[in-house]
Amino acid sequence: MKKEKTADKKTRNNKTAEAGKGDAKKRRSVFKERLAEHWDELKWLYMEIYDDEQAFEYFVSMLKRNYSERRKTLRGVDARRVGNALIHHSNRMMGMMLYTENFAGDLNGVREKLEYFRECGVKYIHLMPLLDTPEDRSRSDGGYAVSDFRRVRPDLGTMKDLETLTAACHRRGIRVCLDLVMNHTSDEHEWAKAARAGDPTAQARYFFYDSWDIPQQYEDTMPEVFPETAPGNFTYLTDINRIVMTTFYPFQWDLNYANPMVFNDMTDNMLYLANRGVDIIRLDAVPYIWKQIGTNCRNLPQVHKLTRILNIACRIVCPSVLLLGEVVMEPNKVVPYFGTAEKPECDMLYNVTTMATIWHTLATKDVRLLRHQLEEIAGLPPNCIFQNYLRCHDDIGWGLDYGYLGWFGIREASHKKFLNDWFTGRWGVSPSRGELYNDSERLADARLCGTTASLCGVESALYGGNEEALERAIAADVMLHACMLTLRGIPVLYSGDEVGKLNDYTYHDDPARWADSRNIHRGKLDWDKSDQRHDMSTPAGKIFSAIQQLILIRKYNDIFHSDAKLSPVDAGDDRVLGLVRSYEGKRMLGLFNFSPDHVTIRIENTDRTDMTDPVRRYERGSGKTIEYIMEPYGFRWLMEK
Repeated sequence: MKKEKTADKKTRNNKTAEAGKGDAKKRRSVFKERLAEHWDELKWLYMEIYDDEQAFEYFVSMLKRNYSERRKTLRGVDARRVGNALIHHSNRMMGMMLYTENFAGDLNGVREKLEYFRECGVKYIHLMPLLDTPEDRSRSDGGYAVSDFRRVRPDLGTMKDLETLTAACHRRGIRVCLDLVMNHTSDEHEWAKAARAGDPTAQARYFFYDSWDIPQQYEDTMPEVFPETAPGNFTYLTDINRIVMTTFYPFQWDLNYANPMVFNDMTDNMLYLANRGVDIIRLDAVPYIWKQIGTNCRNLPQVHKLTRILNIACRIVCPSVLLLGEVVMEPNKVVPYFGTAEKPECDMLYNVTTMATIWHTLATKDVRLLRHQLEEIAGLPPNCIFQNYLRCHDDIGWGLDYGYLGWFGIREASHKKFLNDWFTGRWGVSPSRGELYNDSERLADARLCGTTASLCGVESALYGGNEEALERAIAADVMLHACMLTLRGIPVLYSGDEVGKLNDYTYHDDPARWADSRNIHRGKLDWDKSDQRHDMSTPAGKIFSAIQQLILIRKYNDIFHSDAKLSPVDAGDDRVLGLVRSYEGKRMLGLFNFSPDHVTIRIENTDRTDMTDPVRRYERGSGKTIEYIMEPYGFRWLMEK
């Protein structure tokens, strides 16, 4: 009997070994097929930039190694995405961005809150920077000075905790997004430490100079990113008597992507995160990664080639992974980062101009610029998927179309001042409460910080005890979310907005945070307040229930699919934005009143189609002309029956 059991065990072990060999053989075959599919373009792009066969051979071997290390469960996710490559176009896609420490303390805390995401209708979460950064200086910048791309900040957990979280999210159908800071490392990264110690190989990863001659040539054409808090683009290191490029902050050293070693290793870092279960990689500051004297060192052709290579690397190693480009610039600079349908670069991009224009519209009560801006992007092909949002971790920069505004006598400097005065509550009747960021007297410019609720007037109404103003502010908050949910692309909530989170002024008393006013909207989520989300007598309950209803309507109506055509229409009153969505023979009309006034809207309905508002189920419209009286900051979603 013992011999029989031993023989059976041996047979099972042999079968397992054979199955393992078969799986390994199949994996090698899949990798070869994917590599062959992209080989010509991949090698051409790489050699066009670097002209280095040895570096390219290393790059390919690195791709192969990362593919071999990819877990079976993740390869299953890849296989499903290959069969449904455009799953992120679905109207069920809904995101939320959050700081782990402010949302739930650490990664395990986030895992314990997964049911909350389901309740919010969220299908993917963007965990703001959580990789290891030095405690003393650079955590105050939001986590963008990375000292180790393969280690989670100890106070947030471990890389194992991240893998456990991503696996738990996948079981619930939730995708996870993580930042890859492309442009720089912390000055405490191992590469930077070696460079500081005099290692020439490590120094070649950065931009080191012995005199100011070459740095000054760069400075002649390079704009400053933070002219007040971090002026200039270079930092003199007194301990080694050398100068290093630091476009953002002195403790963030710019990487030299002209060195293939840098690109190879950063791609390796990206794939390492993908193999931890990260589904969406946010390419932070990607427009800045190529530097060239005599240019502004932004959006250069090499950047687009490198971004395309990153996309190809994902298609070969981890085809379920999507790239989200952080390109916070005007539309004509943003759109090229989509690439083409045949040769994509980023799978998604931020709709930063629309975000800023929405706030401009709330202050001016005039929708013409927003309508014009949406008309400009209405004709983009289906591969151009924007992430739409009202607020994020960053400030609001007033990068508006001042050429268009000039037709109405609006000038850039005076208009920026008006917007900043309005949203900081300095302008007469403004109910908004925000703070300025990087207020520069020298450049006569500043950006804006604040939560959605505080900028809409919820904060000032609560502190003033004005119930009428509070209802109006809540209406404005909900209307803006309804508008954002109507836009083509993927809507994303900033954690806390779903319950009307207010500005957090405690940062003024924190020595590590007081110098950065963006902390006013980065504060901890008040779970006591979040627990009020089911109490309709509270602002949190009113805002949460309204947004939740809108998300559910969007989820179950394909008219909100990202491939739907979106067309702005003239609603007959410049206080009201009209948007028409068309998809698979169905239409929807969205109307959004950006003013505190009652506005009567008459809509021509030439085909006499019956239309129903799913938000107000009792309200219908039919006949040749449909008339609505729009409440202050009211909106309508009118769908064909």
